[in-house]
Amino acid sequence: MQSFFSLVQARRSTRKYKQEPIPEDVIKKLQQVLLMSPASKRSNPWEFIFVDDQELLASLAACKPHGASFVKDAPLAVVVIADPTKSDVWVEDTSIASIYVQLAAEDLGLGSCWVQVRKRTHASGVMSSEVVKALLQIPSNFEVESIISIGYKNESRSEFDLEKLQYDKLHTNMYVTK
Repeated sequence: MQSFFSLVQARRSTRKYKQEPIPEDVIKKLQQVLLMSPASKRSNPWEFIFVDDQELLASLAACKPHGASFVKDAPLAVVVIADPTKSDVWVEDTSIASIYVQLAAEDLGLGSCWVQVRKRTHASGVMSSEVVKALLQIPSNFEVESIISIGYKNESRSEFDLEKLQYDKLHTNMYVTK
């Protein structure tokens, strides 16, 4: 296991994957991490659908016109959903879970990329979340936050360069125009 700092520095979005299946024990670890992700008042409004069927992955890749096509080439995708009646901060809870699984994937030697679904539109004009819900038979009372593609990296990206971080975005005690 890496230090958290080096893990965050190394994690970059991966959109190209090797056609190599992810072992069940690795998938189980990803599942456990998701179930341990924080939720307001431990309401756990989130649920997760693990998709490894290539036809379903190709269909998910078409849920919106831009920024999802790479899902079809991933060996695994996690669809992050929530029941909004369980928590008024379900968006935050699902967002935390989404990044948790991305960090866990990186720690396990995998790449990942977040596909925003909530508030996005399918090419037909229908909301992307409705397309995903129909495709995966998700009950109507649930909302879809994201799809996280996961797989062994087939591209290399450099770590964040600490010298090039946007330090001007940091403020102490009050907002100061620079």
